[in-house]
Amino acid sequence: MSDELKKPGEIAQRSGQYEITGPRGGRTGEERTVTKGEPLPPTPQAGQLYKLVDPTKHKGSK
Repeated sequence: MSDELKKPGEIAQRSGQYEITGPRGGRTGEERTVTKGEPLPPTPQAGQLYKLVDPTKHKGSK
């Protein structure tokens, strides 16, 4: 998992569950599912950021 915080509107580098964090990095318990290459959605409050907490696991195509 990445400890890197992302701003709303940034392009997701990995698909998965992104948790919304408070302005000082506190957990909110709210998550959004974002697909790689898509922008992170707006947050409910100004100053909130996203942290990837559960990357999507892909099995190879068969």
